[in-house]
Amino acid sequence: MIVLRGDLGAGKTTLVKGIAEGLAAAPQQHVTSPTFTLVHEYRGAAVTLFHIDLYRIDTDRELATLGIDDLRQEPHSLLLVEWGEKFEQIQAQSDGEIWIERIGENERKITFSRPD
Repeated sequence: MIVLRGDLGAGKTTLVKGIAEGLAAAPQQHVTSPTFTLVHEYRGAAVTLFHIDLYRIDTDRELATLGIDDLRQEPHSLLLVEWGEKFEQIQAQSDGEIWIERIGENERKITFSRPD
């Protein structure tokens, strides 16, 4: 599970599009933001990618209804979680974070970090 961090419009979903296509889980044009559906699933031959957006989730109870622990148990799964920093338990379970910082209209600074 990787937490994707960045302001609105930084390019988190665009990054997921590239990852999904690179892992042959879905073509870029099929990957959309899960802002309202909360979880999108893309099944490839080698990996199942779960794109999760917690922007509209405000409580631990709401978070629990998403079944993220169950998704982590899926064989060959990769969870990419937008706005995961809102919840301590998501950060504690993550395998790393990708920070996307908007530098200009078409320029981003991307930083990856792993938990200590």
